[in-house]
Amino acid sequence: MDGRPSLVECRHFDDLRCRSCSLLEVPRARQLSDKEAHARSLVPSPVWHPTIAGPDAGFRNKAKMVVGGTIELPTLGILDAAHRGVDLRDCSLHSPRLTAALELVARFITRVGLAPYSVSGRTGELKHVLMTESPDGELMLRLVVRSTADEARIRKHLPWLLSEIPLLRVVSLNVQPIHAAVLEGEREIVLTDQSVLPMRIAGLELALRPQGFFQTNVHVAAALYAQARDWVAAIAPSSVWDFYCGVGGFALACTAPGRSITGVEVSTEAVAAARQTAPEGVTFIADDATSWARSQSTTPDVVIANPPRRGIGPDLAEWLETSDVGHVIYSSCNAESLAQDLSRMPSWVPVEARVLDMFPHTTHYEVVVLLARRTTV
Repeated sequence: MDGRPSLVECRHFDDLRCRSCSLLEVPRARQLSDKEAHARSLVPSPVWHPTIAGPDAGFRNKAKMVVGGTIELPTLGILDAAHRGVDLRDCSLHSPRLTAALELVARFITRVGLAPYSVSGRTGELKHVLMTESPDGELMLRLVVRSTADEARIRKHLPWLLSEIPLLRVVSLNVQPIHAAVLEGEREIVLTDQSVLPMRIAGLELALRPQGFFQTNVHVAAALYAQARDWVAAIAPSSVWDFYCGVGGFALACTAPGRSITGVEVSTEAVAAARQTAPEGVTFIADDATSWARSQSTTPDVVIANPPRRGIGPDLAEWLETSDVGHVIYSSCNAESLAQDLSRMPSWVPVEARVLDMFPHTTHYEVVVLLARRTTV
């Protein structure tokens, strides 16, 4: 190896406490070229736009921290092989504001007397700390707990935390009672008057509720939305369907006078947030993308799909293959599942593509592809 990128140093990586950034010792330029080569090997696009890199460090707007240790000395980070807490509050991937806020959250845990959940002993209450920062610097804190046993004490001391973190806007409890490696549960209790975090990105007015999804790398997410917007503008469609739309980033980026856009997302929380910022001509529906598409009597000019790592799957791929949709914009965080989906859609071919390094120092990345019918290329 040629040495670590100069901007990133990590004592946790050096001391073998955390190896999540598996490529930290690989120069960033090599990381980027390897990711593009991997994408090119799977997606036969004739045109590849330059890879979007983004910052080396301080880019994460979300912290997902497992809580360990004790009430007096809580750890926020991960658990080691023996289920002991490894504190990663100073992770260099987090934004400086997240890092500062996590320090105060740790003090809050001690102040309230929240017992960290013990995986080996199955005791304690607090399982995870989930914190999100908006592009404006405002914060959302979610405490994942086993039960509501400590809710009254949390409410009692919450004014202290809100005074210590002036930009903390939304605080909630998420109840996850089962003993399993599950990040969060279905029940959410919002403790603040405000329940939505505004997410203003690249001129878009998005909104995030506690159980909603948002990209963890705002700089790269802005470039991703811009790429989709540019492709849609060039096609100039009258109708667009945005599948797996989340809080509506792609849909809102592609709005235009006279254009009808429908976003479909299975998460009711995400749809509720998306509806709060939807302008005229944009509709959001809480439903499964495949079943909803099959139930429609019409089809759009363009479909945007941003599925989870498993891809759109055989059923939606079959619907796209047999539909009369004109273009598809497929944004994928797993090029291998994307390639598998493309193999199920032989009448579609890539026209343009781009790699976006949403997850530096790991093997993961985002790739977005413009697809057209084979007969129209």
